[in-house]
Amino acid sequence: MVGAGNDFVVIDNGLKLRSQKFKGFAEIAKEICNRKTGVGSDGVLVLEKSKRADFRMKIFNADGSEAEMCGNGLRCAILYSKTHGCAGKRIKVETKAGIYEGDATAKDRVRVKMEDPKDLRPGFSIGVSGRKIKANFINTGVPHTVMFVEGLDKIDVDTVGSEIRHHDEFKPKGANVDFVEIVDDENIKMRTYERGVEGETLACGTGAVASAIIAALSCKFKAYGLKLKINVHTLGGILKVEFQKIDSKIKNVYLEGGAEEVFTGEIIL
Repeated sequence: MVGAGNDFVVIDNGLKLRSQKFKGFAEIAKEICNRKTGVGSDGVLVLEKSKRADFRMKIFNADGSEAEMCGNGLRCAILYSKTHGCAGKRIKVETKAGIYEGDATAKDRVRVKMEDPKDLRPGFSIGVSGRKIKANFINTGVPHTVMFVEGLDKIDVDTVGSEIRHHDEFKPKGANVDFVEIVDDENIKMRTYERGVEGETLACGTGAVASAIIAALSCKFKAYGLKLKINVHTLGGILKVEFQKIDSKIKNVYLEGGAEEVFTGEIIL
């Protein structure tokens, strides 16, 4: 499945296919995600039964590590469950980061309610390649470092992103790195280096949320109201982020964008 350019192998591990109960995904994810010798994807989404929600989604990155959450992965999982009759209209999904709710608003669009951001640290300096640069940190289900840049298309995302992702400031878990360029009051452009994938991806849902919120809180927009709708332009498409500022806190965060099932098949492990 693909969500705004993020591609995932979705495995039904007992959700609809009740007889299938497989383990060891941390290891086999590396084989499945390999674009030369496997199916090829940014990650593996394992859908299982849940006692707390409609189903549970486990997220395994291309390097085999397990992620807490994935915005675009969540949207793909919701579309899968609705398309295959595994859940109702409003769908609740259990993840390591908590329970999320969403719905397919159209045939190929999914809108999800994200958790309120936490661990906000705006405007601090870090050393990168021998010089000081300003960074912003926020957790939108997974940790993100947001950097404002000019000339986004010329940024060496893999090189600079890797250095920031492994920076001492963000150890031991590290952080995803979002490079953001402001277009206008309603639009930003974003490119993301994702930990676990260890490279640039075409989009990142939690990164889009992080970038939109940081842009607003950093007063990068001329018009800052109580309710914001921001279009985040990624290499894989446009993600829409909506949120409110209530008593100096960010609440009611939503992420919306395109998603689709590309093909179904089997893999021999």
